[in-house]
Amino acid sequence: MKVFQTIVELQNELFQVRKEGKEIGLVPTMGALHEGHASLVERSVKENGVTVVSVFLNPTQFNDQGDLERYPRTLEADCQLLEKVGADYVFAPSVEEMYPIPDTRHFEYPPVTTVMEGAKRPGHFNGVCQVVSRLFYITRPTRAYFGEKDWQQIAVIKAMVKSLGLGVQIVECPIIREKDGLAKSSRNTLLAADERAIAPKIYEVLKESVDYSKSHTLKETHEMVVSKINAVSGLEVEYFSIVDGNTLLDVENWDDSPYVVGCITVYCGKTPIRLIDHIKYKS
Repeated sequence: MKVFQTIVELQNELFQVRKEGKEIGLVPTMGALHEGHASLVERSVKENGVTVVSVFLNPTQFNDQGDLERYPRTLEADCQLLEKVGADYVFAPSVEEMYPIPDTRHFEYPPVTTVMEGAKRPGHFNGVCQVVSRLFYITRPTRAYFGEKDWQQIAVIKAMVKSLGLGVQIVECPIIREKDGLAKSSRNTLLAADERAIAPKIYEVLKESVDYSKSHTLKETHEMVVSKINAVSGLEVEYFSIVDGNTLLDVENWDDSPYVVGCITVYCGKTPIRLIDHIKYKS
């Protein structure tokens, strides 16, 4: 496995890869890698001639400077994990390498960029599109792999790819969970022991709500999820949106769409740490 810090070195390597007719898989990450990231890399390794993993903590997608500063940085451990699961190349650039001049491009794909995370974190998805589009231009992958935990992000990236005509296949990969149901996330490492103990309640309530929804209205299901999670000391729901799985717009009744997903963001602990998850009611 080779590690590159500069764009030109990586592109020179990938030029040779393309001459050999190999397909390129890209797994974009912000580091602090875990088994969820590993599953994306393993799938890319199976489906492509070579796999590139980017490890770049992108500042333009953080609207909270404190959140950026707290985000874990573990490049050495990340590289050890990536070598173990078969990655061919790691691209770990500096901020100056990725943004030699400020990126002033503006990406807006309503409603997918303006609801839920888009409403709560202004500028977040613009930053995501800035960095992901740059990674696509740099690596020119055949396929790019994203975890379904960041479910809204996938919809945004698909809209961007279509808008820019990038021709990259976006591969969605299932959420990897801990044994107690908590969605694996780099932010989980920031949880204190007592916070980690209550965090699985989020998915527990979401799963319970699927059965509950079969005999209750959408509004009742929404209220049940919010009230049960908020009843846990140390957890506070920022938002819970039950939406059409394609448009991401709110639905009012179960019959409004054949594809219904519940998306949630919960603050956990005193700091607090922001945890996201989702559940499918109809698909």
